[in-house]
Amino acid sequence: MEQPVLADMVRKQAAERAQATALIFEGRETNYRDFDRHTNQIANGLIAAGLQQGDRVAFLGKNSDHYFEYWIGAAKAGLVLVPVNWRLAPPEVAYVIGNCTPKFVLSDADFLDRLDEGQGYRVLSSDEFAAWRDAQSDSDPHRDAGYDDPVLQLYTSGTTGHPKGAMLTNRSLLSLRTGRSPEEVAEWNRWGPDDVSLIAMPNFHISGAGWGLWTLQHGAKGVVVREFDPHQVLDLITRYRITKIMMVPTAMRIVCDHPAAAGTDFSFLKYICYGGSAIPLDLLRQAIAVFGCGFAQMYGMTETAGTIVGLPPEDHDPAGNARMRGVGRPLPGVEVKIVDAEGNEVPRGEVGEIAARSTANMAGYFNNDAATAETIDAEGWLRTGDAGSMDADGYIYLADRMKDMIITGGENVYPAEVENALYSHPQVSDVAVIGVPDPKWGEAVKAIVVPVDGEQPDPADLIAWARERIAAYKAPKSVDFRDTLPRNPSGKILRRLLRDEYR
Repeated sequence: MEQPVLADMVRKQAAERAQATALIFEGRETNYRDFDRHTNQIANGLIAAGLQQGDRVAFLGKNSDHYFEYWIGAAKAGLVLVPVNWRLAPPEVAYVIGNCTPKFVLSDADFLDRLDEGQGYRVLSSDEFAAWRDAQSDSDPHRDAGYDDPVLQLYTSGTTGHPKGAMLTNRSLLSLRTGRSPEEVAEWNRWGPDDVSLIAMPNFHISGAGWGLWTLQHGAKGVVVREFDPHQVLDLITRYRITKIMMVPTAMRIVCDHPAAAGTDFSFLKYICYGGSAIPLDLLRQAIAVFGCGFAQMYGMTETAGTIVGLPPEDHDPAGNARMRGVGRPLPGVEVKIVDAEGNEVPRGEVGEIAARSTANMAGYFNNDAATAETIDAEGWLRTGDAGSMDADGYIYLADRMKDMIITGGENVYPAEVENALYSHPQVSDVAVIGVPDPKWGEAVKAIVVPVDGEQPDPADLIAWARERIAAYKAPKSVDFRDTLPRNPSGKILRRLLRDEYR
């Protein structure tokens, strides 16, 4: 039996639920019949522009319903969508675009100045998108990418050097969600046509793209938020009677703290799924009091096409329990083991590196066989880079971040990126970057700087210097100074010692 691809799920919903609403965005509603028709038009427009199967098309913009039309339209033409993080600094955007070499770029008007058509790609402004789309034929071109062909390429922050493009195939994105009986899928992870989801996470992340995909795959209604705003989120939740939301704990806290939240009726809300970091017990208690719904933690990464491990609502206890310190158990179809440096499985309870194997794993990194081989072995085990342990019941617990990653407001920040930006400042002799606890963002980026002899840098100047070179969310929120940094005999900065000081 031929396996379904992204375009098939849209065709299916258009045939079975033509008049049902697929997406709502800032007052614009699109039903499944028109969504399917629009994706045909986009596919034909891209084909008419001369794009060949396997070519890349990029999207540089904030969340919108057009993002999903563009994505599925590209898939119907056998193309690969590359969403670009609009929050990146111009040099970072230029690197991603240069690396994926797109033939066609759809961009919000606000970001057109970051693009250069002289590099061999056509640029279409979001202001022109609807007119361009509607000028194309709406017949289905039936030029879909194959089940094992990439349809989405997401760039991940690198611990060193440049980000890498993780190639996700139809298999990666759909295999864990199709062909399973309802009994195999936990109730919190089941979707149906009566669900209404809020798509509020960034679409350049797997959290946003994947959440929107699940919505469309199951014929549900998706309400797309351009950019997360707690007041708007509260309004949309009640106006459209949202049943499912995915957000990071920091966003959850912002919504809970909003003055209108306590008086809002959330009786229709079934589940809040969260990821990016564990939920503090005090926030869980507050969120249960405010929302009164079920909570599920989701663990995964770009390279695993999103969630592969889940902590179900029944393990969320306002009184606290040991399992809430973990991320849950593998989803059906996912294998997880904890390994040592040589790849050997360690005994239960011991800390090692989390490795995962499933049909959702990426095909590899784009044009980077060496990095792919370092991440996925010959047996299909993907090393996540996260340290953790597994208990006797199969629950997984994160220990430390093996790659020193900082999670601030749900965004991944690697210290090396920030350190490289600050090293170029003429008054900086040495620098270490760590994440420190922050009540709003979960973690905040802190730089610890050794000044050049005789210099007294201004912290505000250093922060501004970094913001000119990297995305604002990666720049340090604070800067401390000291005479030396702790290093091991090989010269590596001992960030754990620094983190311990601030915790």
